[in-house]
Amino acid sequence: MEGAARLRAGASKWDVRQQVWDYLEASGLAAFPRPVHHRIPNFEGASHAATRLLSLQEFKAASTVKINPDAPQKNARFLTLEARKTLLVPTPRLRTGLFNKIVPPSGATKEILRICATSQGVKEYSVPIGLDGKARVDLVVVGSVAVSEKGWRIGKGEGYADMEYAMMVSMGAVQKDTPVITIVHDCQVVDIAEELLDDHDLTVDYILTPTRTIKTDCKRLKPQGIIWHKVSYEMLGKIPILKSLRYREKQAGKDVTLKDEHPGLANADKPAALNEKATAENTRPQAATGSAQLKQQYVESNSLSPRLEGSGVLTTVYVGNIPPSTRVSELKYVLREIHATPLRLNWQGAQHRAFLDYKDKAAAESAVSSLKGLSLGGNTLRVELAKNQRNKGQVEINSQK
Repeated sequence: MEGAARLRAGASKWDVRQQVWDYLEASGLAAFPRPVHHRIPNFEGASHAATRLLSLQEFKAASTVKINPDAPQKNARFLTLEARKTLLVPTPRLRTGLFNKIVPPSGATKEILRICATSQGVKEYSVPIGLDGKARVDLVVVGSVAVSEKGWRIGKGEGYADMEYAMMVSMGAVQKDTPVITIVHDCQVVDIAEELLDDHDLTVDYILTPTRTIKTDCKRLKPQGIIWHKVSYEMLGKIPILKSLRYREKQAGKDVTLKDEHPGLANADKPAALNEKATAENTRPQAATGSAQLKQQYVESNSLSPRLEGSGVLTTVYVGNIPPSTRVSELKYVLREIHATPLRLNWQGAQHRAFLDYKDKAAAESAVSSLKGLSLGGNTLRVELAKNQRNKGQVEINSQK
């Protein structure tokens, strides 16, 4: 690290982060927002470093560029928009999905494009890209706290950049040869011991600094997808789209066992409709199995129950485009798998739709994010917060165990 003490032998990832953050602050290189600790740090010269993108053939050839939303990459986002390329920005902490596609207004000036490149612009001039958006990313730009000339990268410690890349692999949005670039200050280029890297850590192909363009020639494999045994239920709860990807990969026959998954969940491997024991357990007490008797569980209802409807806090999610052959048990299975089980499920199979009642708007929006892009029986579900779609004569099903 230029002008700073060498990293001590045996330094941990956290030691490396702390020294970089401390040095940026002490040397006067740190830029807003400050302090830079616990962030992808912004630095003096970040805008100039980003201009090095323009000389890279990989950038020139790219049609779609994914760039992280942090401050040091703001000019990279602007340059991408100015070059009339498609810009994808990950949603903060992946709370509401994976990507936002920035869509500047027609005839946007440079000033407007600069606004589009800010966090506020991302909110105002973007549309979400779901799992079925068929996104193809030609170039990835990530932030770093520290990086080595060999391409080893250390982020701020929360793992979102690594997870974003792994999710893009799972979606087919990136290939093994998709270049990855990071933009940092020269002082952030340090020697990093390879033993600090794990198999989920993302490496980089180019490092852009205010003074250099470094081609790393990194031969280490990038993440080949989501490593499920390193994903916790807590992370699954924080990242709704991760639930959807897990369901997809499980349907494709992949091992998606989580690191803290309870062995007692083995029966969740099959839809309740195909698992006699699970079907029996999901019915009401003393309800018999069999299609004719199973219908006895269904209670005809013209509206929500007075207790729930009168609470004034429930939010309903509309699920449409359900194939005629789909059973309610299959939808309930999907909801359990992505941890989006509603307080109540109102099934309208004949109209190819269902209504899911959640305790509040936040829970409903999380369910919408988790369900978007999912398919049942070959149909991509239409999912949105319900407005006035509910009709009389619907069938009410208790979806709680």
